[in-house]
Amino acid sequence: MRFEVDGKSVQAEPRPGQCLRTLLRENGCFAVKKGCDAGDCGACTVQLDGIPVHSCIIPAYRAADRTITTASGLGTPEEPHPVQQRFVDSAAFQCGFCTAGMAVTAAGLGCGGPNAPDPAALPELMKGNLCRCTGYRAIADALGTPPDIGATVGPDQAKDPVHSSEGGTGINAAAEVRPGHCAHGHAGTDVGAPAGPRIVTGTEPFTFDVRPRDAATDVDAATAPPTSPLHIAVLPSPHPHARIVAIDTSAAENLPGVHAVLTYADAPDIAFSTARHELRVDDPDDTYVLDRTVRFVGQRVAAVVAESLDIARAGCRAIQVEYEILPAVFDPAEASLPEAPKLHADKPDSARIADAERNLIAEIKGEVGDVQAGLAAAAHVVSGVWHSPRGQHVHLETHGGIGWLDAEGRLVVRCSTQVPFLVRDELCQIFGLPRDRVRVFAKRVGGGFGAKQEMLAEDLIALAVLRTGRPVQYEFTRSDEFTSATCRHPMRVAVTAGANADGILTALSIDVLADAGAYGNHSVGVLFHGVGESIEVYRCANKRVEAKTVYTNNVPSGAFRGYGLGQIIFGVESALDELARALDIDPFELRRRNVIVPGDAFVGAEVSDSDLDFGSYGLDQCLDLAERALLRGNGIRPPGPDWRVGTGMALAMIATIPPRGHRSEATVTLLPGGRYELRVGTVEFGNGTTTVHAQLAATALNTDVRRIVIRQSDTDVVGYDTGAFGSTGITVAGKASYAAAVALREHILVRAAKLTGRAEAECVLVADGVRCGDRLIDATELLADGELSGHGEHAGSPRSVSFNVQAFRIAVQPDTGLVRILQSVQAADAGTVLNPAQCRGQVVGGVAQAIGTALYEDMRSAQGEVTTRTLRHYHIPQFADLPHTEVYFAETADDLGPLGAKSMSESPYNPVAPALANAIRDAVGVRQTGLPMTADRIWRALQEGDQG
Repeated sequence: MRFEVDGKSVQAEPRPGQCLRTLLRENGCFAVKKGCDAGDCGACTVQLDGIPVHSCIIPAYRAADRTITTASGLGTPEEPHPVQQRFVDSAAFQCGFCTAGMAVTAAGLGCGGPNAPDPAALPELMKGNLCRCTGYRAIADALGTPPDIGATVGPDQAKDPVHSSEGGTGINAAAEVRPGHCAHGHAGTDVGAPAGPRIVTGTEPFTFDVRPRDAATDVDAATAPPTSPLHIAVLPSPHPHARIVAIDTSAAENLPGVHAVLTYADAPDIAFSTARHELRVDDPDDTYVLDRTVRFVGQRVAAVVAESLDIARAGCRAIQVEYEILPAVFDPAEASLPEAPKLHADKPDSARIADAERNLIAEIKGEVGDVQAGLAAAAHVVSGVWHSPRGQHVHLETHGGIGWLDAEGRLVVRCSTQVPFLVRDELCQIFGLPRDRVRVFAKRVGGGFGAKQEMLAEDLIALAVLRTGRPVQYEFTRSDEFTSATCRHPMRVAVTAGANADGILTALSIDVLADAGAYGNHSVGVLFHGVGESIEVYRCANKRVEAKTVYTNNVPSGAFRGYGLGQIIFGVESALDELARALDIDPFELRRRNVIVPGDAFVGAEVSDSDLDFGSYGLDQCLDLAERALLRGNGIRPPGPDWRVGTGMALAMIATIPPRGHRSEATVTLLPGGRYELRVGTVEFGNGTTTVHAQLAATALNTDVRRIVIRQSDTDVVGYDTGAFGSTGITVAGKASYAAAVALREHILVRAAKLTGRAEAECVLVADGVRCGDRLIDATELLADGELSGHGEHAGSPRSVSFNVQAFRIAVQPDTGLVRILQSVQAADAGTVLNPAQCRGQVVGGVAQAIGTALYEDMRSAQGEVTTRTLRHYHIPQFADLPHTEVYFAETADDLGPLGAKSMSESPYNPVAPALANAIRDAVGVRQTGLPMTADRIWRALQEGDQG
């Protein structure tokens, strides 16, 4: 069959049942992404004869004699379509995985042209295209009214008479940047992502956007497999707990096209954790590549490696397995009982499980002061139990990667990961390989939110490559993400809080039970982190923490945005809201009277003696900014007279860097022609760090940001980096990049002074070289005596704290339980805001994801089997579901961060759910203690007249 794609004639023979998406990608059309393969997300959108369609549900044969336009056909990076240019100008993407499809849909609707649809209709028209990162605000800017290109923070900040549009953007390092040429893109300005033009045209490569070297001549040989890869399909366990008695793989092995069938007998007998941290001993070694005992529905039983995915899946169906069914437990409270099945009692002490006989992974108990005495002294005491369910990350690019052996026989893995160096090190641990025999790298990663701080695919890819000697590809389906990947930790959080008549806390106690699922990855860190800043933010003489995380036969929990804080803050902030009501004190004022200030100790289960410090403090400003914005309102009224209006707020604190070590190295080198190459290990997955690193380097070198070339996230190419998690892309890796650029600057000035015979102080870096007096020395002259480079490192200590305050005005319809958000406000203490548009985007995106957790997302299971396996059954926010979140930045500059910056990727998520719960309580008088707060649950609570 023949058809036209992006102006080129294509001849192809589709397989029976093949969809258009896979046919296009097999023909090198990588602008067409796989997000769901169910018609739910829109990442695969193309125009078919000018009409936007989801190519994953269009039979390939229907393309015969028709014209297809992908994002790459709409425009090029050099000459983008007007809609694509508006996406770039509005910073309307973060990870960018959804963006090509989004632009194709928008262009098909006429956006950006004379027949553009009414902006008010866009939420409905665009509901078929999902974005997990942005919260759609910047997308609305791109598709609706023209973006405010000149704003540094956006129109929100200008509304506040105290904090102007320049607030939070001042750079403290002005003295370090020698005066001279005024360059474009220094820190503190809105600089677009370097990859922007490629993102919007679908030409920026993600993990699977690569052709093998034997099929194309225009590929980078260092990043592409030598030949077409084999494919992995996994046979999942149908049982929540079972032992494999016998497994017959002969029928699968005899299928034509099958190269290997892998079982526990083929896997190394080395236990590890899928969680990745700087110190691998932080997580229990309770996992094997393939295990004889399966502990959740969806766990790997066997893997088939074959010429095609269809053959591999057929091989899985041919495998015969005999299981011994074992007792299972799904409730973490029941798992804690003496009679409960012991899921990991076979593990040795070296596995670092607190008490395998009790299914106990980790436990925290501590008290400061006397909680009982504090409660006795209280004028009012509030107690309650709050429940947070498991949740899916829904990064649109699923887990996976491609592995091969290079010309020297080294293992190479190209994968969707936040932590390439930690993956490399653990592959070496599992397979007994030296580090110089393994290379791991990531191209642009299509979202992570913590899920790609796991090693969920790379170990199996490595096993298959080493077994077959061939390139191998393994890509999760969307259903795999629900059933076989990790999720947010479900938690039961009991809170007791007491205060005197003046609203001063006299006691604060929490009791936490976390469901780790079948394996302990991240559960220790999530527990310790969750019970930390959630109560350390409050000054109280009497505190108690009791917390534990236990194994169950549910799908494993893992790292998720906020890393345990969101679940516990939901309980703490809800309880404090009830306390404020009982004492008739404004909730903002109650917080002001009790939050810590510089000079106070960080007190949780104990008085902290860690490296946590106040590098800066803006919580007081955040409270003021959010309260004033809420009082001003935004003119949006409830839909009708039967809707009840309420307001609510909550706050959060988070450490800017994870504890127990986080390292990064960077090198900046002067290139011929006057450009600079920055090499740094951190991964770009929508957090915007690549842009900010370029700005930091340009600021130090007083050059144009467009002169900075970045190479990153490749263990062969760059220095060590622990990984892009815990919001460290700027506070650790960024600090290393800035230090490297400063070091290079000094080397350049020394050489320029030597060449001219002038004092170093008389030489000034300008955009096109160094000016010493009236003489300009360009890069060619500077490099005549050899290379010029600077090196920087940062070890992630000491650590500062960031703050966020969220406020809502909402309306609830009592007859249905529907919630309408009328106003959403978040004030953030991010220190120096290095890129206001990007930082605002992180805040808006975090709020959006948390609104999904609070109101919509319900990852259900029955007897351990996840039953929500598609996006149509797991409602992440669509364009139409989200409000326009106003963002305000406190005016602070951190002593510990690069140029005064602090982290601001995870923290916006944390205060949102309790702020919404508090607003619902204010509107209709019922307290929601479980998430999500769906309309039916609110309605039922109203009918029952209870407080839960």
